[in-house]
Amino acid sequence: MTRIAYPIRSSLYLNITDRCTLECQFCPKHTEQGPVVHDFDLSLSHRPEIEEIINSIGNPADYEEVVFCGFGEPTLRFKVLLEIARWIKAHGGAVRVNTDGLANLVNKRNVLPEMQGLVDSLSVSMNAHNPELYARHCQPALPGSWEAMLAFLEEAPKYIPRVTATAIDGMDGVDIKACEKLAAQLGVEFRRRKLDKVG
Repeated sequence: MTRIAYPIRSSLYLNITDRCTLECQFCPKHTEQGPVVHDFDLSLSHRPEIEEIINSIGNPADYEEVVFCGFGEPTLRFKVLLEIARWIKAHGGAVRVNTDGLANLVNKRNVLPEMQGLVDSLSVSMNAHNPELYARHCQPALPGSWEAMLAFLEEAPKYIPRVTATAIDGMDGVDIKACEKLAAQLGVEFRRRKLDKVG
């Protein structure tokens, strides 16, 4: 059975795609853990359609927030994401998007204005404090991904009320303090995550 929505603590998470712009070496997809978070198997047999996703949510106001975050990059289904976010907001819910911050690079335009009013918070995976470590750990498919992610982070607060950069403590060579300093320079919040702890 395809698991589209899965609750963790007081939030509901949405798994809308298994495609990604990165091939992060620490992602459970590429480790022995496999596509499992909190005992939820997030393997997708297909990419769920808008009606199917909405039906899986129930009442969005029952949750602290509804989070676009599965085992793929949710902004790769950008139009679907916006439609679902619009529905969630219309039904009293709050929306967070967990992203690699490459939506502008992928779409070849600034998509942040389209997210304004529909997305309450963004969590962007910075993952490293320099492009060499980012390339090693995240293995981006698109050239210029590191620079595009930073530019996205810097631009995002103009449109999104709360923007947070994240990095994982425990990855080889990654300096968490340097990541935190970089986030501050970009004008966004910072959150330290732990290696091998998902969700």
